[in-house]
Amino acid sequence: MRFSMKIAICMLALLSVLFGAGGSLLIAKSFGDSLEREKDTAFEMYCTAWGTVQMVSGMNPYLQLEELADTVRLMFEQNRSDWATLRFSTEEKVLYRSETAFLQFPDTGALTAGNCVIQIAGDDAGDRYLFLSGGAVMGEDMLYLQIAYDISALYTMRQGQLRTFLQIFSLLAILCAILSYAAARLLTLPLVSLSRVSRAIAGGKFSSRIRLRSLDEIGQVAQDFNTMAARMEKTVVELRGAVKRQERFVGSFAHEMKTPMTALIGYAELLRSGTLTQEEQTEAAGYIYSEGKRLENLSKKLLELLVLKQKDIPLTPICPAALVEELTERLKPLYAAKGIVISCQCEDGACYLEPDLVWSLLLNLADNAQKAMDCGGHIAFCLEMLKDGCRVQVLDNGRGIPPEALAHLTEAFYRVDKARSREQGGFGLGLSLCQEIASLHHGTICLENRPEGGVCATVELRGGRA
Repeated sequence: MRFSMKIAICMLALLSVLFGAGGSLLIAKSFGDSLEREKDTAFEMYCTAWGTVQMVSGMNPYLQLEELADTVRLMFEQNRSDWATLRFSTEEKVLYRSETAFLQFPDTGALTAGNCVIQIAGDDAGDRYLFLSGGAVMGEDMLYLQIAYDISALYTMRQGQLRTFLQIFSLLAILCAILSYAAARLLTLPLVSLSRVSRAIAGGKFSSRIRLRSLDEIGQVAQDFNTMAARMEKTVVELRGAVKRQERFVGSFAHEMKTPMTALIGYAELLRSGTLTQEEQTEAAGYIYSEGKRLENLSKKLLELLVLKQKDIPLTPICPAALVEELTERLKPLYAAKGIVISCQCEDGACYLEPDLVWSLLLNLADNAQKAMDCGGHIAFCLEMLKDGCRVQVLDNGRGIPPEALAHLTEAFYRVDKARSREQGGFGLGLSLCQEIASLHHGTICLENRPEGGVCATVELRGGRA
């Protein structure tokens, strides 16, 4: 059953209970008040009748009972419109009984003088009567007066009120059912939209959103759902990107392994054949050694990358300027042989670093910079202290980086110029290591092309100032 139908049924049931109970109580209260008024009126008339009988008897003490019955008869004829029937009797005989259809008076038990018993009873035709019975002592006789009042009109009026109430109730119930269902459908439309968007997201349309501007609880749920959907979409995009990077990583790793392994197997096969000269054997052994070292370096790089991803290193107070200046001095003679000038400009200060990892980071950036230069050039280190660490920029005037490659530079095994990188002994793991080292120092790394040519690599290490 739909939620809107449940709401409509609940509203209809609530209206039925409240309106039904309220209407029934109102009709019952009105009927009870009318019945009490009828009883009061009937009792007053009954008392008046007894008073008349006692007054007539008192005026003539020698009046016979039959003559007193004539007085009762005259009173009945005068009040025929109110009294349905009348009975005047002693313990032995009936002195007067009205000529109208006789009603069987209900059993009242032993009546006592001065006592009036009021009862309600019906006849075979379904009419209702109010019976008043009482006795009084007059002389030596015990007289009984019983009068019946027709109150069928009162019950008929109640039945008419009940029929009218049921008609109004039925009409209101139908109207309430229609309006309740319409209101419930309107209130649950956001839930229908929520369900539709949920199915769309489950079907892969992660950009689907609920368009709702309500400020109630359903609007809050819709807003929370949109927030959840946005985060899930972002997570899915990141996961897809991670899967693609992993696939590229596996493909690149397999390719990196294939080349040296092919060379190792080929030269080992030549050595096994025994057809090589001594000089050729030495050359083959050299190739096997160089390719083996290449595989060893690759495994070390991968191990370093794996360890850095799972490591939480302790940072110590270090002067980064001293670290940069020492690295510059060591690289100067090596790069001078390639026609590359290296310099540094450093700001004094201390911050929390892991010196060996930062050394490796700067060395990788310098190595990438010199590989981008064909015929000499200039590499500059610029160190600036920050309030929570330091910023190092490595600038070169080399070939630069193609714009489409900037977003992939820190991916493992990614190389801008694959052929040139292999010739220079690179694996495409250097910048991946740099990014992990920067992350361990709560920092970032960014590479961008310089307007005047070359690349600017900016590293921010925010482990804190010492």
